[in-house]
Amino acid sequence: MTRVEMNRRQLVKGLLATGAVALAGTGCGGSAGATAVGKLSVGQVSQSIAFFPLFVATKKGYFKDEGVTFDEPPILGNGSKVAAALKSGSIQVGGGVMTDVFKLSEIEDDIRLVADLVDKYYIDIITGKKFKGAAVSASLEERTKSLKGKKIGITGPGSGTEALVIYLFAKVGLDAKKDAELVNLGSEPTAALGALKNGQVDALSFAQPLAQQAEGAGTGTLYISPCRGDIPGLVDVSHGVFFTTRSVQKKKAKELAAFQRALVRAKTDIRGNDTAEVKKLLSEYRSGMPDATLEALLPLLRSEIPATNAFKRSSFDAAVTFHKSAGLITKTPDYDTLVPSNLRET
Repeated sequence: MTRVEMNRRQLVKGLLATGAVALAGTGCGGSAGATAVGKLSVGQVSQSIAFFPLFVATKKGYFKDEGVTFDEPPILGNGSKVAAALKSGSIQVGGGVMTDVFKLSEIEDDIRLVADLVDKYYIDIITGKKFKGAAVSASLEERTKSLKGKKIGITGPGSGTEALVIYLFAKVGLDAKKDAELVNLGSEPTAALGALKNGQVDALSFAQPLAQQAEGAGTGTLYISPCRGDIPGLVDVSHGVFFTTRSVQKKKAKELAAFQRALVRAKTDIRGNDTAEVKKLLSEYRSGMPDATLEALLPLLRSEIPATNAFKRSSFDAAVTFHKSAGLITKTPDYDTLVPSNLRET
């Protein structure tokens, strides 16, 4: 170890002793890598916008700076597979949506949240060019009823994409599983866009940035968008998340704290003023997107990705209301159980 590194470690120890360095990673963007050295195993449901901070932190070396490493996260395709991988121990941190967390917590009492990635419901309904129904300017009820009898592509059963369709149909007295044909397409964006273009499905329920890609390519239309304000109650809501188990939380406390700090640093960059850098990173994350699509996504990222990893109580409660209204869960998830004390924000 070099003298410089020895001095650095001594300095960090001193700061920790006085409480000047936060381990939680909820709002601190500084590095404290010397306090957490280890490895995690991470898996994620898709390559949606929610996991862009993970990509940025990896590309910019923030995880390494903070002292935590992990192999390239596998893309598991749907929330059920993320939950199964977490339960089996093949991953220690899962990236998914609150749907996965709530449903898993109904049968497992040790699920714990790690980071809030997107504080809006970032799944959209996208219609194909041959779709016949109410105009985008029509009421939400009219647009939802236009989806009756249609083939709607989702990532898979039990997913946030299915949840949105179930919720919308229930709001107008319909049953999505009876009054529409839900087509499981997996999480690969290219396959979903292809299914919409060739008429395999009439519409898609998919996470951003698929709607922006579809409109940019002239393949589809952003028909219903919670983030646009189309659905009251789904504007400020905890949605994209990382989660783990209580046992991992205890065994890998330092690694998880380092993981959280790196995410906050990436979020700070995304929300910052260096638009050119963020645009470049976004083009790498989802290669092939035209410039106009990238430009459309940048303001969305800054409004949807929170500055910290904390979970606002109001956003958590909004997520609970959504899932109970859609009949996706029967028990009311407990905020104080699922959200560690250092991630609570009233």
